[in-house]
Amino acid sequence: MTLDDLRVFVAVCRAGSFSAVARDLSCTQSAVSQHVKRLERETGVSLLERQPRGVVPTTAGRILCDAAAEGIGGLDLALRRLGDLVNGESGSVRITTGGTTVRHFMAEAIVSFRRRYPRVSLEFQTETSSRGCFDALLASNLDLAWITIGGPVRGIEQRPVVDLPWVLAVRPDDPLAAHTHIDVSDLTGIRLVRLPPNSTSGAHLDAVFAELGIRAGSDTSVADWDTALLLAELGLGHAVVPAVPGLATPADGGLRLLPIPTLPPLSVGWAVRRWDALSPLARAFADTVADQCAETSIIT
Repeated sequence: MTLDDLRVFVAVCRAGSFSAVARDLSCTQSAVSQHVKRLERETGVSLLERQPRGVVPTTAGRILCDAAAEGIGGLDLALRRLGDLVNGESGSVRITTGGTTVRHFMAEAIVSFRRRYPRVSLEFQTETSSRGCFDALLASNLDLAWITIGGPVRGIEQRPVVDLPWVLAVRPDDPLAAHTHIDVSDLTGIRLVRLPPNSTSGAHLDAVFAELGIRAGSDTSVADWDTALLLAELGLGHAVVPAVPGLATPADGGLRLLPIPTLPPLSVGWAVRRWDALSPLARAFADTVADQCAETSIIT
């Protein structure tokens, strides 16, 4: 059993496909399969189960995948820190996050960090959900993940940075546009542009709606908050979105953003494998982003 065997196995478990991993590694499916077969010979158990659309780990496979991902992550982090000791302030910081996060939460922090550490490389990996960020963090040598804070995740430490209040995006000609804020009763019966229910923010909003007895219809869903605003502007429905830093209505006044004080805020922040093992450069970047968020005005 080699470290490469374990890396490939974790990648297969995450992708659910031999072919996808082979493409990523620029090798053949047979080569990927050999890594898994070697692990199965060593462990004496079946690690993957074939299904019509790929593979999934068996019970034994999940045990090995979790342990391997955690161990590989720790080793990669240690090697990165050793590299930082050798290279001083010319290392790198690797971050995974959603597609719109950099613009809303990190733009000024990146500029500030670059001035302070001009020789440090910043590398960003885009994921479509917090769950995807967690998986990427555990399966690779990433330093930080910017996520929506949710329930505990094995092998991950989460640190809230900012609480985001919710706003309702409406067109100027909408009857609700004249309101100064939105009450729960105003939300009942409206047509929403929904966030994905499998996303942390979407699940958070659905749970709050259920608890408050809010019943809103929806025939449109999106993968990110910015697209929800665009579709609301186009008249496809109302959008309930977090008031992220720098959130602004279009220049032509195509939307009104109305606070919804009754809804509990959405917490976002950093996730890492271990804060006490984070490199000084990664910690400096995380702190710079947190400071920027604290200074940026948010709609209330």
